[in-house]
Amino acid sequence: MNLEGLLRFLRAAGMLKRTIRSGWRRIGVEDPESVADHSYRTALLTMLLADLEGVDCEKAMRMALLHDLAESMMGDLTPEEKRLLGESYHRREEEAMERLLEGLPGELTHRYLELWREYKRCETPEARLTHQADRLEMVIQALEYEMEGRVKSENFNRFWRWEGEGLASKLYELLRRKRGA
Repeated sequence: MNLEGLLRFLRAAGMLKRTIRSGWRRIGVEDPESVADHSYRTALLTMLLADLEGVDCEKAMRMALLHDLAESMMGDLTPEEKRLLGESYHRREEEAMERLLEGLPGELTHRYLELWREYKRCETPEARLTHQADRLEMVIQALEYEMEGRVKSENFNRFWRWEGEGLASKLYELLRRKRGA
């Protein structure tokens, strides 16, 4: 077993603790959350939604834990930045994930890369649920920042777009009502 490869992987994941979520910084939130902060609550939310909706929880949680890992090499880009980069962004993200996973034992490298690709394609129930958890976590964070008065509320409107289903949509509607209260 390549212990150096395992350590490299864990150090890369640790970089997410120091990678600030750029969307919050862009609208003026002081001391915004890190990607690791976001990823943790996304994984927890994924676990809850998967268990409550009867989706393969282990598979969905693995996707949640891997979903932002490439940001340890690429930084946290906003959706607008990703759109501007187009296909080059997707290529660079894929290359980053391959490099991050290459030091792991072969079966894990392949398994994690395939799970991450499945998440990106968003075609399976686990991938769709994990995408919804990712989005819903951002909405929860937006509401928390708004309630703390960290930035003017109109700056948060871009974070409140929603497309989803099931329990995640019900939670989103509850958050929307709380925002309006």
